[in-house]
Amino acid sequence: MPSPIDFYFDFTSPYGYLASTRIDALGAQYGRSVRWHPILLGVVFKATGCTPLPQVPLKGEYTMHDIVRSARFHGIPYQEPREFPLATQAAARAMLWIARHHGAERAVAFAKAVYQAYFVDSIDIGKIDNVAHLASGLGFDVGEVNDACHNNVVKEMLKTEIEAAMTRGVFGSPFVIVDDEPFWGFDRFAQLEAFLKDGKI
Repeated sequence: MPSPIDFYFDFTSPYGYLASTRIDALGAQYGRSVRWHPILLGVVFKATGCTPLPQVPLKGEYTMHDIVRSARFHGIPYQEPREFPLATQAAARAMLWIARHHGAERAVAFAKAVYQAYFVDSIDIGKIDNVAHLASGLGFDVGEVNDACHNNVVKEMLKTEIEAAMTRGVFGSPFVIVDDEPFWGFDRFAQLEAFLKDGKI
């Protein structure tokens, strides 16, 4: 059986959102499951010395234009959030808690709901109450999700997830690793598909 695709993303990453709408179908097309890994770009950027693209002089304006253009080109719904970027610890912790207690499939459904809320409905996913409300729409208990976002064990789970990602060379979102071959960015999905099809590029 082919090895899974590892999909790393931050909930505040627009390109991560675009990738999230395509990665599962791409994996299914080539008989691969997908493991979703939430990370925090803020932590990664401290290690790499990078700055979020939208905040980089000159490059930032282009990036915001390119995000809208890329979404339109691929037919993906997109609305620039009112608050951007923002902290996504709560959403990442909630996802990991759901994965541990309710399974990966439901955790991915939650991740997609969070992305939809942020990049289509412009809901502030940096607020724990909003994250818990999104989870409740999928049948999870608001109180349990709220507690999970504050739980030290869950916080450590996220820290471990990020450290493991960086150990594998992950430095951005989206970042995909399949058969030890890394691909950074939604604009590398054509190369990713070629690799999945032929095992090489």
